[in-house]
Amino acid sequence: MKTWFFAIALLSVSGAASAGSKIIATGGVTTIEGNAGGGIVPWAVINGYASSNEWSATAFTGRVAINNFTLQSTGVGISLDNTWEFSYARQHFALKTIGGSLSQDIFSIKYHLTGELLYSALPQISLGVQHKRNRDFTLPAAVGAQRATGTDVYLAASKLLFNQVAGRNVLLNGTLRATKANQTGLLGFGSASDKHYQFLFEGSAAIFVNYNLAFGIEFKQKPDNLAFAAEQHWRDVFVAWFINKNVSLTGAYVDLGNIAAQGSQTGYYLAMEATW
Repeated sequence: MKTWFFAIALLSVSGAASAGSKIIATGGVTTIEGNAGGGIVPWAVINGYASSNEWSATAFTGRVAINNFTLQSTGVGISLDNTWEFSYARQHFALKTIGGSLSQDIFSIKYHLTGELLYSALPQISLGVQHKRNRDFTLPAAVGAQRATGTDVYLAASKLLFNQVAGRNVLLNGTLRATKANQTGLLGFGSASDKHYQFLFEGSAAIFVNYNLAFGIEFKQKPDNLAFAAEQHWRDVFVAWFINKNVSLTGAYVDLGNIAAQGSQTGYYLAMEATW
């Protein structure tokens, strides 16, 4: 973490690394799963600031600290031509009160299908695929998960609406996800009684106070496959500060409901992203 703080502070002060020609904040931030979006919901935007015939790279680290658990997520991404996004994230979930940990790798691809965030009446629409691999299946298997690997597919639509609230711009996003993941995959995929994909909604709304500071909310539906404990929907209230095109910081209050039979899990999310 100290290395991350130093690198991002250096980029923030210098602002020297070329990040592409897209307008600031139009790449969103990086979610805990490694995709461009908010904190917990992927958006249709492509990460970084690469426009046509450009490429950009991102690196991020984020931490969720709630009552009985912590989640550390770190990863990298590459975008091409404002059309393709490729990313990798490693998640480590520490079980503070009951001991042990869970972790998974997430390999993702996103493709910009049609529309534009800013310049068309049609929202920007993108198709994403996330392949997730649980790194230790012992605990997920013990609580009834069927598989250690799974693939989520989502369709996201994002649009920036100009001068909507007191002259401020508003971003709206809706995402439809097909998934079998238990706790986003940290507790494996499916169960003996529920082996099928479920189609779930995720949404975000944000208001830009100015060109580089946004406040927003997110909601994420979750499946409920495992009999041992109910899985509940997630929500957050966030602030994203795009210091420049090279650095962004995100903070949020998160409510993740009951997790693994532990009571209501609330706390904070803090993330840093660097873009080149």
